[in-house]
Amino acid sequence: MKSILNSNYIYKSLGLILLILVSGCGIYSFTGTNISPDIKTISIKNYINETGLGPSRIGQNFTEKLKEYFLQNTSLKLVKSDGDLQLEGSITAYSLGPVGAQQGNSGALVTQTGQQNRLSIKIKSKFTNTKDETINFEKDFTHYEDFSSSQSLSAVETEKVEIVLERIIFDTFNASVANW
Repeated sequence: MKSILNSNYIYKSLGLILLILVSGCGIYSFTGTNISPDIKTISIKNYINETGLGPSRIGQNFTEKLKEYFLQNTSLKLVKSDGDLQLEGSITAYSLGPVGAQQGNSGALVTQTGQQNRLSIKIKSKFTNTKDETINFEKDFTHYEDFSSSQSLSAVETEKVEIVLERIIFDTFNASVANW
């Protein structure tokens, strides 16, 4: 009987400690967000492709995926403008280049060929928290994805762009509401 009472006491104590820890941190979710209770809405303006390179809908695709990510991982309501949290930005770089260059000799010419190509994308994001201006930022997020030089960009572009954009969305989310 005494051991049952002790185990109940232990479980209640652990539950109380856990409750105090979670409630002491504002609103916490298992996605790692730490959003103040007075933050209810988010607005995300369309990201513009300033480079003129890449898929024609890259800015629109990035914007839609960013909205989806926030809706799936927070309890925020998406509004067209003037949200408590606001994101806007543009694609400022889209480049393709060789990595792991090797020097080759083709007759009298010395050439450099890459074993792999690298697709890099840079996106500038401006984050505004209308309730706490101390955490506002304007930041560049850059990621890349490598692929074999035996493949053409057109054969792998859709897949590689998707991977890079997902990484940038994750970084944008973490910088804005996960406080990482």
